[in-house]
Amino acid sequence: MASPHTEPPDGGGVGGGAAPTELPSLPVRVITEPGQLPVEFLEPSAAQKLVIGFDCEGVDLCRHGALCIMQLAFPDAVYLVDAIEGGKVLIQACKPALESEYVTKVIHDCKRDSEALYFQFGIQLHNVMDTQIAYSLLEEQEGKKRRYDDYISFVSLLADPRYCGMPYPEKEEVRTLLRQDPNFWTNRPLSEMMIRAATDDVRFLLNIHEKMMEKLNKVSLWRLSVRSELYCRCFCVNDNLYADWPPLPTVPDDIEADVYVPEVDILSVLDVPPGKMGRVIGRKGSSIMAVKESCNVEIHIGGAKGPPDRVSFLALFCIIDIFNQLLDSQQSCFTELVNYWPCLLT
Repeated sequence: MASPHTEPPDGGGVGGGAAPTELPSLPVRVITEPGQLPVEFLEPSAAQKLVIGFDCEGVDLCRHGALCIMQLAFPDAVYLVDAIEGGKVLIQACKPALESEYVTKVIHDCKRDSEALYFQFGIQLHNVMDTQIAYSLLEEQEGKKRRYDDYISFVSLLADPRYCGMPYPEKEEVRTLLRQDPNFWTNRPLSEMMIRAATDDVRFLLNIHEKMMEKLNKVSLWRLSVRSELYCRCFCVNDNLYADWPPLPTVPDDIEADVYVPEVDILSVLDVPPGKMGRVIGRKGSSIMAVKESCNVEIHIGGAKGPPDRVSFLALFCIIDIFNQLLDSQQSCFTELVNYWPCLLT
């Protein structure tokens, strides 16, 4: 499991000096039947709102890969929901909570987890607090300019003394095991290593959530809610343009009128014609890196996991029409976009 330490990690984040987080050991329960889960989770209600740590493990986790374990961290216990032993019935029993506005799911980078839940179980992950997004917003609050390709990993977040201050060397051990056995998470019974690894991926999330929520201002909290919702549907592309998903959060009334509120982020999806993905990516990724850097836009390509013919954009502007025009031209679409982008801002 993640190991306590007394010295701030190298390169762990500035503003350090805080003592590493010391959390009591929580009981871990492996769940194979719905009745083993807390009633307040299975039957979410406004009278008993919950905040839980959340993650999924699987084989090539995406729309096609197998979801094997779903981890739920409560203040008093960690539940490992065994999707292999419990099957679809068990995961479907969790659907009301995973879609509920009364249950906040704290997770680090929810995109592939949400994709697997949506395409394999018909679950629309909702009301997520994504710590990867929250970290970026906190860095912006402190006046730090985030690099266009700089997304903090969960290991680095754990090591940051402002939020946890715990090294996680065991994560690399698990990655090594996964390289040796890609079906690692399908093995049953669950080994001690599997239980520890799955538990460590969620047991610190509630503490990190509490520290981040204390620091986020009102505007950042609103942007966090919007961007987390967009992350949930990033790879869940269907033909109805997300019409079956909940509406995005609106600007709250308690944000002062004199506070600058940026335009809401937009998730746009580009359908790439057959044979033209190379123009989107560029040689060794040079084109897509150039547009990320110049346009401050998040670009997510499905790649081998899928969707293979679509590119998702997270930005303050809808740029899909421009991309469609440029893909039809004889010139590099990204070269043209980089040149054209300043016109969008005037």
